[in-house]
Amino acid sequence: MTNPYTAPIPPTPPPPPPGGRPLHKRVLVWLGGAALLIAGVAIGSTGDDGKQPVDTKAKPTTTITATTAATPGPAPTVTETIKAKPRPTVTVTKTTPAKAADGGSGNSDSDSSSNNQDNSGTCSIVSSAGNCYSAGQFCRNSDHGATTSTESGRKIKCSYGSNAWRWTYL
Repeated sequence: MTNPYTAPIPPTPPPPPPGGRPLHKRVLVWLGGAALLIAGVAIGSTGDDGKQPVDTKAKPTTTITATTAATPGPAPTVTETIKAKPRPTVTVTKTTPAKAADGGSGNSDSDSSSNNQDNSGTCSIVSSAGNCYSAGQFCRNSDHGATTSTESGRKIKCSYGSNAWRWTYL
């Protein structure tokens, strides 16, 4: 078996002629180039170079301008229907206790206690659900600074404190 790396070396090609190309090839190249140059000059110099004579008189031209005037038609009518939301119905029941027949003593303390009882169970400001507010609940924006009473009749006020508007006892 023979080693492929030790194969015989092929012979070297013959050296080129001393002037590069042979003389007859150089002459043909020069003659071809000169013939192309002469042919290009001959073609370019004949004729009128594609120019056309220019008329010295100016001819008037007709200009047509079309103008249209558009009148705007009536714009479409947009009708928006808003349905009203029903508001809660507030029913206030006022209870008055029956006066005891104590003989008309005319005690002023009993008159003031009956006035306090008249306020119990009524509240002038109610929540969106229709309930009375109690102390500690948040106030609506429309109730800021307002005063009302709880279900038990105790007075409360919407005041700002601890970064929030809340109902507080007076």
